[in-house]
This record gives sequence, C-alpha cells and structure tokens, in this order.
Amino acid sequence: MTAGELAVLMAAVLCSIGFAALVVVLVRVLDALRELRREVSDLRAETRPLLHDLRISTIEARETVDEARSDLERFDRVLGSAEAIGDAVSVHVARTAFSAPMIKFAGLAKGTSRTFARLRGTPANRAVGPQNGPSRTIDIGTDEPIELEQQNQRRRRRA
Repeated sequence: MTAGELAVLMAAVLCSIGFAALVVVLVRVLDALRELRREVSDLRAETRPLLHDLRISTIEARETVDEARSDLERFDRVLGSAEAIGDAVSVHVARTAFSAPMIKFAGLAKGTSRTFARLRGTPANRAVGPQNGPSRTIDIGTDEPIELEQQNQRRRRRA
C-alpha cells in the first residue's frame, strides 16, 4: 500500500465515521422533532377548549357592555329630563315665592307715593308706564285708531 492509497483509505474511514456521527445526530434531531410535534398537538388539544371558552366569554362581555351602554344612554335621557323638570320646578317655585311679595311691595310703594302726593297737595299720577313718552296708537279694528296718549290725558283730567 502506498501512501496515497493509505491517505484515501484514512479519508474514507474518517468520512464513514463522520457520516455515522451525522446519522446519529440526525436521528436524535428526528426524535426531538417527533417529541416536539407530540407536545404541540397536546398543547393544541388543551388550548382549543380554552380558546372556545375565551371566545364565548368575549361575546358575553360584548353583549353586557352593549346592554350597559344602552342603559347608560337611557339613564342619560332620564337624567336630562329630570334636570329639565327640576329647572322648570325651581323657576315656578321662584316665581310663586317672589311674585306675591313683589306685587305687595309694588302696591305699598304706589300707595305710599299717592299718600305723599296728597299730603303735599299735588295731584296723584294714576297712569302706569312712561308718562312723557311718545304717543302710541292701537288699531282695534275700527275706522279710527285710538291714541293712548289722549286716553291718558282724559284720565288725568278726571282724577
């Protein structure tokens, strides 16, 4: 055997050992992949019911949120109505509470001014509204309009 043949033989033996080691490694990788596939299938089998339950829970939560949203919108409308009613009632209560005393005060002020006018000897002014303002006319459907200023002057003469 020559040195060349010995080198080829040694290379062949080393390649055979390398291929054998590679086969052993590939068999172990194949076993690991089979084990991994088995674990993945077990994981899928365990997670499918969980995912199904999660989907059902999500659908129920969405329905609950939609129902709560509609209840909240209805409550908002009821609250708005209650606020409007409260405002209307407060205005009515305020008007009722202040109207009688204000009318009494206005009557007392007018009576007091008439009394002072009589005590001074000046004629009391019984007209209501602006006394020296512009003349206004009202058309009440007759042929001739009635002038308010003329009516006020007639009333003053009578008093």
